[in-house]
Amino acid sequence: MPVGDLDSLDTSLLAQGASIFTALSGTANVVMQLSRPEIGYGVKDSVVTEGSLFGNPRRRQRTTVGLLAVAVLGAPAERAAYRDAVNTSHARVRSAPGAAPAYSAFDPELQRWVGACIYKGFEEAREYARGPLRGAEREEFYRQGMIFGGMLQMPAHLWPADRDAFETYWRGGLEQARIDDPVRAYLERVIRLEYLGRPVPARLLRLRVWLVSGYLPAELRAQMGLTWTPDQQKKFVRFNRNLGRIVRRLPGRSRNWPFTRSIRDIRSRLASGRDLFDS
Repeated sequence: MPVGDLDSLDTSLLAQGASIFTALSGTANVVMQLSRPEIGYGVKDSVVTEGSLFGNPRRRQRTTVGLLAVAVLGAPAERAAYRDAVNTSHARVRSAPGAAPAYSAFDPELQRWVGACIYKGFEEAREYARGPLRGAEREEFYRQGMIFGGMLQMPAHLWPADRDAFETYWRGGLEQARIDDPVRAYLERVIRLEYLGRPVPARLLRLRVWLVSGYLPAELRAQMGLTWTPDQQKKFVRFNRNLGRIVRRLPGRSRNWPFTRSIRDIRSRLASGRDLFDS
């Protein structure tokens, strides 16, 4: 399936994963994505400072949420326009000659890993809110998930054939993950919200560390040096169960926050001819 055809992919089932759970697990998902050294260094050392988290945190947050929002809620033309904007930014993200690890934002294997991490976050968010996916519904939810890689120009044939094949790919990816000291230090700064440039209450930081630890796979939690006890796991399960009850009772617009707000902003920018990425 060519990338252009992916723009027309029906993602109505996938949109069930767009909820507060996706927002709460977002930092853990960043850790997952950057566990591939090429991606970790590509983000940490990016020359696109005007769009980086530490260079322009408001823009970075808005454009990241925007990509997810347009992927699951956008029309074909909106997806195509946003993908073009992402490509323009990513064109500058590549390692210097001879650098190690070598990376390029247009590497299809790296795009696949990023897409897989985003998909995993949406799948878990959907299950926290509505219960386990099973049978044909599980396969269709997964099939729609290829849109995330497609928004990054991943060729559709790279998306594993079915959900079981994806699980094999995912487990292999976790086994190959390597978070070294420089990338870990960068991610710790992200977790501590240092990009905000102002003091953050200690209570909020403890909550963020707890959420990141809970939403991370055990393999990556260990590589980040984060501790996790059985009692913390029990508390985390209760937290997600109780939050799931709340999410199920919310009206659609609130349940899908912050994605509904983001897609409105994207549509306003497209209608008025404003740049999708400029503040």
